[in-house]
Amino acid sequence: MSAHHTHDQHDSCCGHDHAEHAHTPAPTPLWKLVAQPSQPASSCGSGCGCASGTAAVIEPTPVIEIAGAVQTRIRILQMDCPTEEALLRRRLGGMAGVAHLEFNLMQRILTVTHLPAVLEEVLVGIRSLSFNPELVDEEAPMQAVVAPNASWWPLLAAGGAAIASEAIQWLGMPAWLSAALAVAAVLIGGVTTFKKGWIAVRHGNLNINALMSIAVTGALLIGQWPEAAMVMVLFTLAERIEALSLDRARNAIRGLMELAPEQATVLQPDGSWLAQAARSVALDARVRVRPGERIALDGCIVSGQSAINQAPITGESLPVEKGEGDPVFAGSINETGSFDYRVTALADNSTLARIIHAIEAAQGARAPTQRFVDKFAQVYTPLVLLIALAVAIVPPLVFAGAWLVWIYKALVLLVIACPCALVISTPVTIVSGLAAAARHGILIKGGVYLEEGRKLGWIAFDKTGTLTHGKPAQTDFVALPGFDAAHVRSISASLARRSDHPVSHAVAEAARCDGALLLDIKGFEALPGQGIRGQVEDRIYTLGNHRLIHDQGLCSEALEAQISGLESQGKTVILLADDDKVLGLFAVADTVKPSSREAVAQLHALGVKTLMLSGDNPHTANAIAAQVGIDEAQGNLLPEDKLKCIEAHLSAKARVGMVGDGINDAPALARADIGFAMGAAGTGTAIETADVALMDDDLRKLPRFIRLSRSTYAVLIQNIVMALGIKTVFLVLTLLGIGTMWMAVFADVGASLLVIGNGLRLLRR
Repeated sequence: MSAHHTHDQHDSCCGHDHAEHAHTPAPTPLWKLVAQPSQPASSCGSGCGCASGTAAVIEPTPVIEIAGAVQTRIRILQMDCPTEEALLRRRLGGMAGVAHLEFNLMQRILTVTHLPAVLEEVLVGIRSLSFNPELVDEEAPMQAVVAPNASWWPLLAAGGAAIASEAIQWLGMPAWLSAALAVAAVLIGGVTTFKKGWIAVRHGNLNINALMSIAVTGALLIGQWPEAAMVMVLFTLAERIEALSLDRARNAIRGLMELAPEQATVLQPDGSWLAQAARSVALDARVRVRPGERIALDGCIVSGQSAINQAPITGESLPVEKGEGDPVFAGSINETGSFDYRVTALADNSTLARIIHAIEAAQGARAPTQRFVDKFAQVYTPLVLLIALAVAIVPPLVFAGAWLVWIYKALVLLVIACPCALVISTPVTIVSGLAAAARHGILIKGGVYLEEGRKLGWIAFDKTGTLTHGKPAQTDFVALPGFDAAHVRSISASLARRSDHPVSHAVAEAARCDGALLLDIKGFEALPGQGIRGQVEDRIYTLGNHRLIHDQGLCSEALEAQISGLESQGKTVILLADDDKVLGLFAVADTVKPSSREAVAQLHALGVKTLMLSGDNPHTANAIAAQVGIDEAQGNLLPEDKLKCIEAHLSAKARVGMVGDGINDAPALARADIGFAMGAAGTGTAIETADVALMDDDLRKLPRFIRLSRSTYAVLIQNIVMALGIKTVFLVLTLLGIGTMWMAVFADVGASLLVIGNGLRLLRR
């Protein structure tokens, strides 16, 4: 993206959406679009298992217009699964004065839109489900909330009692001792399950906790003591492992929050300047920024001026000179001067805040495989329950079978009926994949994108700030014949170091690295839009652009050809001259990131083709594409042109990803199958529009994302086959009269542990 495509952004300040200046409609913030009631979240944590097909699909709470309604955010640490969400919807959804319910299962927060008078009734309703509601302090800093870790000792004690019960029965010791140990194991390890099961049954929801409670109780009643104890212990263990897997994902979010800018230097009422938390800075506060500092909040300059590197925001290759009245953006870097600005957006609207909200809500976008499993469970669970009921009743009534024998077989089927392994397999795998990606700085906004990434056939790139550094650097230096190269470099560096222009900085930095000798400059003069001039010893030297030197009549045909060759490569040429001749020339350009070449090579190895879409001239676009190894390159593109290029490839039935970091990329990011934002420094608009954010701008994460997507899909298929295969085998064995309660344990909870363990393998990638 070249600077002339985004200059409108600087014409005004304060109070205008950035996207407005780029002629791109600002999207609704992502966290307002996801985790809506119409899309049940799929996270699943401790104490649920998410197994029941009846709990997998949650009816939305209708939005009721109520005058004077307010919103209250309530933290419920026991709420981390659609099982709890379904109970809360049923309990609160029809309550008078409640207009709307929104669930954030990842953060365990329920947002209730209600009349002020019914808040206490809402809290009482939540407590009636044995949940502990906590009102969220809106003024407190945003935090990732993780439920306190439950002690492992009760589970270990229950496991020991269950093993002892089995050993006593196997050794032929007193039956009452085996029964006592089994009951102790069930009570120690299963109180939570029984409590949740009873609440579910009482509210007409036959979820996994209800099914497990019925199965274990039935096994105890017919004297299958050790089997009942082991079923409960292994089920509780599976829940605990499942909770740990999701807590690891939540910890990834907590790590992201630590990346947010922490402090800003703010003007106090008494006139002093004090460093304070960026999150506590109010709108219209006055903030001071020193050279080299990163800007913490969006704002508008009120005094001072500086060159600001805002390539991640606007896509401009060079830092922009800004002064009073110009906007500044959070995440951009102050290159030179010091200035004060007025805050126009709070920290919660920063780039990182948007990403954090997006990851919290990522579970709202269900992956295709997960939707299939939910639909399958809706049919599977009732079918097996009917079979279990028939097994318990038909043989004794019709064929005079023994009631206890057939009830036992029905209980075996009841345990098998829980589609725990099947339903757990998808969210645990997706969450593990999301967490693995977050560890490597790849923020994926939903399981659907993680799963669909494997299908990408093309990836389109923006140029500036994506494939290139977005920062000028000296690429060429030529001392013309007859002049000493070291002397030419010394004069140029001495002049350049007196200038604040980014091109001069590039020349001065290159000379400094080469150890050039700095000379005294007299009569220094800046030539706006052309260059700089000064006296060294007794001669006047000019360091200026091609037009300045050409207008002075100092360019020969040979020199013009040399300059043209460099400019055709997309480089900016400046020349050092005295009053009657040119001494040397320097070429400055935005340089390619080393990671770009490697990333493109890895994408090609994965069978993915590459395309570059740039606002720069075609010469520059083609030169950069050749350096990086891009398959196709197009230049002189406006935002709508980039959008048309993406649509053209989509019309060819190709799956297309788009990578960008600026506002001008937002339309193409939104239209692509998967939009990738250069997330560490990208604009809020680009990050809200994109589906995946690369936190540290390393393009090598693109092939890593595709490999992770392919691995995730492979694990999903493995888990579905494993869960259904084990269930099918033991279901047939039970119907043939061979199945036992032990087999049911391995068919249900054992399969759950297997798919969870298989899904967690993704965290090691």
